[in-house]
Amino acid sequence: MTMVQQQPWNSSVGGGGLVVFDAARLSGQSEIPEQFLWPAEESPTPDAAEDELAVALIDLSGKAGDVVRQVGAACELHGFFQVVNHGIDPALVAEAHRCMDAFFTLPLADKQRAQRRHGESCGYASSFTGRFATKLPWKETLSWSWSSSSSSRPDQQPQPEQQPEQQQQVVSYFLEHLGEDFRRHGEVYGRYCSEMSRLSLEIMEVLGACLGVGRAHFRRFFEGNDSMMRLNYYPACQRPLQTLGTGPHCDPTSLTILHQDDVGGLQVFAGGRWRSIRPHAGAFVVNIGDTFMALSNGRYRSCLHRAVVNSRVPRRSLAFFLCPPMDRLVTPPPELVDADHPRAYPDFTWRALLDFTMRHYRADMRTLQAFTEWLQQLHNSPA
Repeated sequence: MTMVQQQPWNSSVGGGGLVVFDAARLSGQSEIPEQFLWPAEESPTPDAAEDELAVALIDLSGKAGDVVRQVGAACELHGFFQVVNHGIDPALVAEAHRCMDAFFTLPLADKQRAQRRHGESCGYASSFTGRFATKLPWKETLSWSWSSSSSSRPDQQPQPEQQPEQQQQVVSYFLEHLGEDFRRHGEVYGRYCSEMSRLSLEIMEVLGACLGVGRAHFRRFFEGNDSMMRLNYYPACQRPLQTLGTGPHCDPTSLTILHQDDVGGLQVFAGGRWRSIRPHAGAFVVNIGDTFMALSNGRYRSCLHRAVVNSRVPRRSLAFFLCPPMDRLVTPPPELVDADHPRAYPDFTWRALLDFTMRHYRADMRTLQAFTEWLQQLHNSPA
């Protein structure tokens, strides 16, 4: 069987070696490596930044019926909405941004201590250099895993001086890869991930009510989630209309909760054109991913989006990707399958889809379809 592979790296590109994305050096240059230039038909246009997408701003403290109606309408339209009154401490969010600044302004060699290895989803990545050869994103990222499961007994409460085990896992990640100086980062992001996991499960309750399967169904499905957290840093670029911070894609995960700074740059493809989502102070942007699209049997769709850059200032965002436990079977509840809505996708595990995107296919606008075809090829292949 032929594996699906998109734009594999050719070591001869760039004068015989890998392109190095050093943000401190490249952000001020007008001449940039051609691997970062996008085709004209895919490049951003100035008008997209001015064309704002009307995204619902949903008050989670409001009446339950109103919240369900608003979220359901947004998910049927394009899968994007924003939430306020979510219970996340603004001071924690501000500290998470400060820690992000402290990391990404380090010299490249220091950031590379946490370098992501080929085929893995966690670690530091400077663009996709070393993985793909063309249409590279103009960004740096730092990613790590988050598991809400715990080996502690349910009746075993942490002592006041101790952190919950899940948060301590994040601290351990920073200590292992970046050292004692980054303990504070681990503590901040451990708390942040814990809050994001809590908020994600609350949103899953709303989505269960929206789809008529009960508030508990998807919450139970995602308890013990094996999720991911990512810090995104988009340096200034002197050729912003020929590059992209993140190319067009649908998130392969289940649910994304994004906090963007006040710079702006998130764009969604809706109504046949690219439109921007303006940052709102105190709000989180939420969007449906491919895995939840499969869970909903295609009732709710993940939506194409991208990030653009500018020539003046860097842009930052915090992204939490809710994912089910690695080996839990992703299959829609029976209530969402009928004669009018036959099965849209085969059963799969999150581990299988994650491995597909890390090893065989660059996440883009048709990841779930390509994955479905790949699964069908595997199923039909002779033993």
